[in-house]
Amino acid sequence: MINRARVAVVDDNPFVLRGLRRLLASAGFAVETYGTGADFMHAVTIVEPDCIVLDLHMPGTSGFDVQARLAQTGCATPVIVITGDDTPEAQSRALRLGAAAYLSKPVDEATLLAAIADALGRVPRGSKRGEPA
Repeated sequence: MINRARVAVVDDNPFVLRGLRRLLASAGFAVETYGTGADFMHAVTIVEPDCIVLDLHMPGTSGFDVQARLAQTGCATPVIVITGDDTPEAQSRALRLGAAAYLSKPVDEATLLAAIADALGRVPRGSKRGEPA
């Protein structure tokens, strides 16, 4: 059995979710999608993905909120931030909160896949922040 990396995509835009699901599945990833930050935060308590593709600006629980909560729980899962509202302040804040990469929408497919591959190479699968690799 092949153990594919699990990628969670969190975005409030259903078209983005569908497009990224197709792209990532075609690249060989197991993909779960979430339309809200709250839905994702509930699910991550059950199954932690290997990488998270996270929109910053969502109603309710924003991507910044998700990043902060993940950090509070010690989750080492790498986060690739995507945003349609790119500002220097948003980029700085996302990177301060631990984003492995920060990409503007529309996201270039090759750039996203490279960022995910790079992020997956940095953190051993199944490890938590602060645990030895």
